[in-house]
Amino acid sequence: MAAGSFAAPPETTAWSRLMVNRNWLGFWFMVPTMIFLLLFLAWPLVLGMWMSMTDMRIGRGGVFIGLENYQFLLDDRDFINATVFTLVYTAVASVVKFAVGLYLAILLNNHMPFKAFIRAIVLIPFIVPTVLSAVAFWWIFDTQFSIFTWLLQKAGILDKGQYINWLGDPFLAQCSVIFANIWRGIPFIAITLLAGLQTVSPSLYEAATLDGASGWQRFRFVTYPLLTPIIAVVMTFSVLFTFTDFQLIWAMTRGGPVNATQLMATLSYQRGILGGRLGEGAAIATAMVPFLLAAIMVSWFGLQRRKWQQGESND
Repeated sequence: MAAGSFAAPPETTAWSRLMVNRNWLGFWFMVPTMIFLLLFLAWPLVLGMWMSMTDMRIGRGGVFIGLENYQFLLDDRDFINATVFTLVYTAVASVVKFAVGLYLAILLNNHMPFKAFIRAIVLIPFIVPTVLSAVAFWWIFDTQFSIFTWLLQKAGILDKGQYINWLGDPFLAQCSVIFANIWRGIPFIAITLLAGLQTVSPSLYEAATLDGASGWQRFRFVTYPLLTPIIAVVMTFSVLFTFTDFQLIWAMTRGGPVNATQLMATLSYQRGILGGRLGEGAAIATAMVPFLLAAIMVSWFGLQRRKWQQGESND
């Protein structure tokens, strides 16, 4: 063959190599999502933080006032009470949801008749719209027509004609909204943990049983370690969703009575939108960010400290 019969390989530029590089391929696929997050999450967050340092009101542009809104909130009893109740609401609801959800997941992972039907029933509280659930609980906890009051009367605990003001008493109202949040959140945790349980090999349980492990020991040394990454993720989402809850509280109590069930999210809406003080409302919303970041960081550092997460062997 002639010396010039072979075609010279095309020249590759740095850009063409970057386009096909496997390390960069995932980045290119993430670019649309990154743009979406920047436009609809990062930018509103930055704008809200800027508004929190102004005296902006609805219909009137504000001027920069620095940290005055935050200084005012530190002396605002309603804000302090809302912050405390938000933490209590999140802690109690998240712990109970995890305990009941884990129990249901283990129960549904066993062989039982009509298991698929029962799993579908368990999902109902999660797929029902939040406002519809809130209206149902508003009726359940109604002073006159409450099903709980009726059961207590039938059990002889309450006299006929005696009623409990579930949503009118501050403490009972707080318990009622926490109960409603638990009812809605259990299916999410149960189904997610059930999916994790089904990835655990039955041979591990068989080996543990042959070694004489009890039911608790099988859970402690087999189930729990393998479910830890899923538990960390699902509890992070549960804490975030519970801490920022708005629809359930607003539809049931509007933050009442006397602001007893006011969360930081509902107080922010009440001050910023209904009250027209956008700067103050934005400051309350921004004050939620450190708590949310703390929840994410606890989960992230917890996962990073586990040796199996880093690909190390347990010596």
